[in-house]
Amino acid sequence: MFKPISENESTVSKTSEYFKKKGIILPKISELCNPHSINKDVIKKLKNIDKDVVDPLNLFRVHWFNNRDHSDFSNVPEHIVLPNELTGVEAKIIVNIGRLFPLITAHKVLAAYGCLLPRILNGDFDYSKHKAVWPSTGNYCRGGVAISRILGLKSVAILPEGMSKERFDWLEKWVEDPKDIVKTPGTESNVKEIYDACNTLKKDPANDIINQFSEYYNYAIHRAVTGPSFEKSFLEVKKNSNLKPRFYVSASGSSGTLAAGDYLKNSLGTLNAVVEALECPTLLKNGYGEHNIQGIGDKHVPLIHNVMNTDFVVDISDKATDNLNLVFNTSIGKEYLTKKIGLKESLVNKLPEFGFSSIANILASIKLAKYMNLGKDDAIITVATDGADLYLSELEKTKKNFEGTFDDAACSNIFKKYIKEINTDDMLELSDNDKDRIFNLGYYTWVEQQGVSLSDFEKRKDQNFWLDHYNHMISLDEKIDKFNKI
Repeated sequence: MFKPISENESTVSKTSEYFKKKGIILPKISELCNPHSINKDVIKKLKNIDKDVVDPLNLFRVHWFNNRDHSDFSNVPEHIVLPNELTGVEAKIIVNIGRLFPLITAHKVLAAYGCLLPRILNGDFDYSKHKAVWPSTGNYCRGGVAISRILGLKSVAILPEGMSKERFDWLEKWVEDPKDIVKTPGTESNVKEIYDACNTLKKDPANDIINQFSEYYNYAIHRAVTGPSFEKSFLEVKKNSNLKPRFYVSASGSSGTLAAGDYLKNSLGTLNAVVEALECPTLLKNGYGEHNIQGIGDKHVPLIHNVMNTDFVVDISDKATDNLNLVFNTSIGKEYLTKKIGLKESLVNKLPEFGFSSIANILASIKLAKYMNLGKDDAIITVATDGADLYLSELEKTKKNFEGTFDDAACSNIFKKYIKEINTDDMLELSDNDKDRIFNLGYYTWVEQQGVSLSDFEKRKDQNFWLDHYNHMISLDEKIDKFNKI
């Protein structure tokens, strides 16, 4: 069922030599799953290299095991277990931390590496001819630009003009030419406009469009690397207890990160829950709209969303994420959480590790815990794909809603409304008919608009289709070894 892409041996050899001159070694998939297996000399050298500089060795930090001061690798991914005082539920919500990835402080750098890697190994990307084009709602294009810079490749970032200032500030420092930042109309929900820009750039054969929304290697790298990593963090929390893994929760976005749930369902028996913005309820009720939960581009069903293996849809309002972002990242909010809610200062100091979509994932986890009446022996695994440092410019925008009176009372109202009183509205346990409806919704984007054949679209219903991509990704180690030695 799975067809490996064509090989071009001369290009592979040329690229291998090019990388050797630059001191580039490609990390293996197994090394990203277990960074302690990385060559000891590489690990030693990394201790003297800043995580955010253009250095080939930083490729060996593209995984979930970086510790908080980046001095070493942790035995398990850095994670936070949220207490009842914050969540209001007894179930343990395990949040894996994505802002510890290098270069962009977000996990999408892993997806970028996973999508570009097969093109390099198969000779489909020629560094002397091609330019990598990275369409995104923000973090994936930054990850793509970062990986491209490290590998000495030309690249283009595509993202909506309404994304956070921090994203554009970063891109302006990393692209070779300001023209390599393509700003499309709209914000988070305007993915169609991104595709339109891709189709325009595609007319030039030098542009290789690496579209995270339709790139199956995005799915495969997360199933192969993110899934096993999150399994380790759960087992660390569980240890000798009776803790049962019940759900994996992730916002839709490109649907790449959702693939970790397919791994966890097979290994731990969890159910998969996908999160989207209530203001744009595409999966929940074929809806549309605009929202500010940046990082979860929507108003369509990504081609790489394994819909038939999804069990719940949970919608979260951007009003909740905007306001809680304010509480989690201001001195007034932090003081309220410690003095009035009784949270430990050590936890409050870690809350800035949650960006907008991370907060949405946490709120969705709380809703699921309430809906399923989960108790102290139940666990929900979720992810903070980036941190609040990418949204600091949004704080002042939200503060304006309080007309200069953001104070302890405001924090109390926010906490009460969006956490204490959170209910089980605006969510759906998917029946077979619901899965069919969501799957069919993707037809209009991918078959009618983007030219995917009907047969290629429909074969995604078969779980073996997704398993084949996963198996192909974990089989790449042999090719990587060969490439590094050419």
